[in-house]
Amino acid sequence: MDPITLAPVDEVTITTLVDNVYDALLDGDDRAVRAPFKAGVASAPQFEAGSTTVGLRAEHGFAALVTVRRGNTTTTLLFDTGLSPDAMVVNAERLGVDLTRIQAVVLSHGHFDHAGGLAGLAGKRGTRALPMVLHPRVWIRRRLAVPGAPAQQLPTLSKRALTGEGFEVIERREPSLLVDGSVLITGEVDRTTDFERGMPAAHQAWNGTAWEPDPLVVDDQALVVNLRGRGLVVLTGCGHAGAVNIVRHAQRLTGIPRLHALVGGLHLGGTAFAPIIDRTVEALREAGPDLLVPGHCTGWRAQHALAAALPDAWVPSSSGSAYRLIA
Repeated sequence: MDPITLAPVDEVTITTLVDNVYDALLDGDDRAVRAPFKAGVASAPQFEAGSTTVGLRAEHGFAALVTVRRGNTTTTLLFDTGLSPDAMVVNAERLGVDLTRIQAVVLSHGHFDHAGGLAGLAGKRGTRALPMVLHPRVWIRRRLAVPGAPAQQLPTLSKRALTGEGFEVIERREPSLLVDGSVLITGEVDRTTDFERGMPAAHQAWNGTAWEPDPLVVDDQALVVNLRGRGLVVLTGCGHAGAVNIVRHAQRLTGIPRLHALVGGLHLGGTAFAPIIDRTVEALREAGPDLLVPGHCTGWRAQHALAAALPDAWVPSSSGSAYRLIA
């Protein structure tokens, strides 16, 4: 297809509202602003003051607030919502983030660890209609059927429930341009590498009559911004399409070869994905991002490898961290 014209922006800030890790001792720098050590206060009668300092929630899920500035216009989007109904809302409150100012929601895919916080968001949002961009396969029933163990069905999103809460559901397989053409949602990602083959056979989907392997998770999509003079900023949820596939797909869609930043889950954790870590790391090293913030499902082996291969770009992720990128 012809390249999509992605209007450049002057500033983008990605605030991780929920991630697998919360580290209150991480240092900030000119790229990363860390959450304060004292993020909140909770009642605790065992202390003399009757209260104690609390941090932020960490769980196996991902949610990020994306703020894009173009000239004098600023737009705020929510990308995924975490695992539990309350973690994202609690963290937002402790960070002073007003979730009622969100102008749209984007779901990276239908897995419950990215959509669980929609219930909490609905409670905070009130009755105001809110656009939600997603792939039509987010409603598919899925399960994990590990040999020798009972199959575990995964929570399935309800379109009826979301529309009943006032979300304006927008289903798209193709790329979407939001925010006056300055934010790209990739839609389905082309699978072009020979090593990123997706989920193991235990990950299954219901086809209407039977369960079948669902390796591709075709509803997986990413958010892309063109930072003026610096290149692409790519935000992933789990990266089920493959981190390298996603980056190259964004480059093809936009015609912009430079990768400035890659943030989010890269799904390299666990023994099933260990064999592709080296090739993924090498491809990302060749892409040469200025900022690399792998989170969520990336896994400790891949984190170590990426930190060693791209020491100037790699930054540890943590709930509450904000990454401010300026043209």
